[in-house]
Amino acid sequence: MSNATAGASSPSGTQKISSISEVVIRIAGNSQDGIQAIGGFLARLAGRSEQEVMTFMTIPATISGGASIFQVRMGSGEVLSSGDEADVLLCFYQHSYDAHISSLKKGGIVMYDSDHVQPNPELEKTYHHVGIPISSLTVEAIGGTAKDKGKNIYSLGLIAKTFDLDLPKLEKLIGERFTGKDPSILNNALAAFHAGYSHSLGNLIETFKFTDAQKKDGTQIVMNGNEALGYGLIAAGVRFGAGYPITPWSDIMELLRRELPKYGGTFIQTEDEIAAISMAIGGSYAGRVSVTGSSGPGISLKTEALGWAIMAEMPLVIVDVQRGGPSTGMPTNIEQSDLNIAVNGGHGDAPRVVIAPANVEDCFYMAIEAVNIAKKYSVPVILLTDQGIATRIEAFVQPNLEKVCQDISPDFTPIADHKPYDLSTPNGVSLHVPPGTKINSGKYPIVTGLEHDELGHPTGSPKLHMQMTAKRRKKLQALGATLPVPKIYGPSEGNVLLVGWGSTEGPIKEAVDRARAAGDSVSSIHIKHINPLPNGLENIFSGFNHVFVVEMNDEGLYGFGQFGAILRARYCDPKIQGLNKTDGLTWKVKEILERAKTNLTTGIRKL
Repeated sequence: MSNATAGASSPSGTQKISSISEVVIRIAGNSQDGIQAIGGFLARLAGRSEQEVMTFMTIPATISGGASIFQVRMGSGEVLSSGDEADVLLCFYQHSYDAHISSLKKGGIVMYDSDHVQPNPELEKTYHHVGIPISSLTVEAIGGTAKDKGKNIYSLGLIAKTFDLDLPKLEKLIGERFTGKDPSILNNALAAFHAGYSHSLGNLIETFKFTDAQKKDGTQIVMNGNEALGYGLIAAGVRFGAGYPITPWSDIMELLRRELPKYGGTFIQTEDEIAAISMAIGGSYAGRVSVTGSSGPGISLKTEALGWAIMAEMPLVIVDVQRGGPSTGMPTNIEQSDLNIAVNGGHGDAPRVVIAPANVEDCFYMAIEAVNIAKKYSVPVILLTDQGIATRIEAFVQPNLEKVCQDISPDFTPIADHKPYDLSTPNGVSLHVPPGTKINSGKYPIVTGLEHDELGHPTGSPKLHMQMTAKRRKKLQALGATLPVPKIYGPSEGNVLLVGWGSTEGPIKEAVDRARAAGDSVSSIHIKHINPLPNGLENIFSGFNHVFVVEMNDEGLYGFGQFGAILRARYCDPKIQGLNKTDGLTWKVKEILERAKTNLTTGIRKL
């Protein structure tokens, strides 16, 4: 717990109240215990209390469930990662205790269900143990028929008491969670919560209170990355999409199925991934950018139709929520190993745009950017997120919806003439008109996956194939020239530059802060536009002795990782090296620093 300062003793003299700026709480149990609900309540409370928050979760891939964790880092100041170590561990079972006690800071608090956990006597001096018969007390609070199914809410009450959390706000959140349910369910939940809150914490030598959070410029909202991305697509004007269920994309699909009809839109669950992208292409052909999405295995199935969309120059958004691979891999674990298929997947020369949001807020705004790029350049855009950012909960200032929401309805104004594949445009960009638009010349174009002339008619002309291939390439080059150069976090020159993409931004920034506080020369940049790359990155790289690309995929045959290999191919700079891992977990700050030190050449004593 950062910046903990001792406060006054309680009236009984048994406990003191310490002031803290942040805390990391890890909840460990089984997926059936509702531990994600506890974490969700805490995260949403933080957002409504103008605090910063970031979460991390692991869930089993099997339908029968199993061991799971939910970690919440919440505080009054900036929160960049979910935390390397926990200040508090709440565990429901012996396996939860045994597997996660090592994640606790020395001197931290382990709060355990004494009905199911027997603590290790050798660790009782290392960590402060607080045993509470959570399961039996929950049954006592809400009746034997409920057994211990409310123990997550009972435990929420214990945490609320420990950290002096806002009781009315938590009660309201619980009420919102059970809206529409039988009133007895809400009553039981509140009974369990209050029983936990009222339980004596006599074995706890101190309780805690957060310092006042910095006032935000606007109202905060709290959501995960999948929710932010889904609402971003709606704000961007998307009104049609198609998809097939797969973890962890399915939440976006379900959100769009639920919300699009409210705005006159439709989302279709198709029979398979191929049908989904084909139907979305049809929606885009009809005149309005459409969306489809999946995770790695589904993206593999979509690649043939993606090639068709590239050849036909269809505006389309494809969401890829990455997970561990290959094949069905690790469906509920994080990885950034779909980059190669996103950039290059498919046959032939098939250039497409790839962008990657860095945080939950980015998911909202980059969904809008993806739609706008697809529309402006008439090109498929792959929006690349991952399991970590998809399920991670963060708080951010509510967007100004009046400014960001847009209408991309098709324009049917008659035109004199039209060539959808006009070769005379200097940047390769030419747009389709929606079917039904009157063309006064009477020359109506066609759309095909075959190579074609300027009106879309199939051709085998070597000259036209070369011209059209160059046209499709030049569009991305034109886009690349407009992209902003990433800002450098830290000094613009130094020894080590950490380069990240996707959900690694927060831990990398925190690693920079920690390294610089120790006197080391470290900076970072985060690249959101993957293909094409923004111009000018070579000027940033030239200011550093070492460039380490931090990503969650294998180092590959030559030790660079997927994005590292792209950067090396682009800039031919041997100092670009990879920091890679494939354990299915997010980067810890200490891992980044340790790996960077290991990678440094012999004789370099400081970062």
